[in-house]
Amino acid sequence: MLFDLPDTATLYDALLARDPSYDGRAYVCVSSTGIFCRLTCPARKPKPENCSFYATVGECIQAGYRACKRCHPMAPAAEAEPAIKVLLAALSERKGHRWSEPDIARMGLDPSTVRRAFNRHFGMTFLEMARLERLRNGHVALAGGGKVIEAQLDAGFSSPGAFRTAFARLMGQAPNSFLADAAVKADYIDTPLGAMIALADRTHLHLLEFADRKALPAELRRMHQIFKGRIGIGRQPPMDLLESELEAYFAGRDARFSVPLAFHGSDFTRTVWHALVDIPAGETRSYSAIARQIGRPSAIRAVARANGANQIALLVPCHRVIGADGSLTGYGGGLWRKQKLIEIERQYASAAKLQRPDQHASAEAG
Repeated sequence: MLFDLPDTATLYDALLARDPSYDGRAYVCVSSTGIFCRLTCPARKPKPENCSFYATVGECIQAGYRACKRCHPMAPAAEAEPAIKVLLAALSERKGHRWSEPDIARMGLDPSTVRRAFNRHFGMTFLEMARLERLRNGHVALAGGGKVIEAQLDAGFSSPGAFRTAFARLMGQAPNSFLADAAVKADYIDTPLGAMIALADRTHLHLLEFADRKALPAELRRMHQIFKGRIGIGRQPPMDLLESELEAYFAGRDARFSVPLAFHGSDFTRTVWHALVDIPAGETRSYSAIARQIGRPSAIRAVARANGANQIALLVPCHRVIGADGSLTGYGGGLWRKQKLIEIERQYASAAKLQRPDQHASAEAG
């Protein structure tokens, strides 16, 4: 199915509950005020007879409504909060800085408010995000052949032990566990939704996860077991292809990926992952629909577990799985990313719709 909205009653209930699972996927237009809002808008709720719901900002504007000045529906949800915008800009400008709560307070921001805002939108605090950025500097130093002490200093850690502990918490193993001559290597891939960590050999991609995913260290430890500890840090050929195809995907040019994938899971789990790959960009499926597709209609919970165990984000598009009622379900990379990916892929759904009449006409002509 495409990103069809649920019925009006369901959407109105979501509006009353300020349900964040519809943020970026549904908007309410209020005829009594002439404005449109996010369903999470803090404004007083309108009567149901004054509400109409649309899937995109463009549809709201075409219907003659203007954007609400309280919830800023035309801006990304996170950037609508001034504190987040200010701190993300500061994080980009002050690379390697060891951020603390006093730093935040000196910028005129309340640390507790900032902590709640970042947790709400990103599933982590600003200080945790800043720590990940510093660790990335250490990763880059190691990938370039630097020693652990050089990586520690580049990451801004004064203590070798603290650096090793933080690195192991992110990468699943201490830095000296990664081998310089390994056939399988790990490296960062930048995307508009944050840095990702890829694991590849010379021919196949084995893992792709957002660097801040809570399950990433456990996934990397499992990869260390699979490859008997022979994993290094650096680039492999599939990563360059992956980087270019991700750039095209986020730019709206092409949603197809040709990077060869290596799946590590049971036969059932791999079957589910292949079913996920078959979901076109711009469409979604429910767990029950996937269970029926693979011929196991009663295995809905097993499908959900396999979906959650996916270790190749975006290319195996588990973000295209939503609830049977049209609501968003959990996503290991963060619900805010799932919302954004669904928004990005709407353009691919629209392009597919535009192509269908031409294809139909060609078929008739043939």
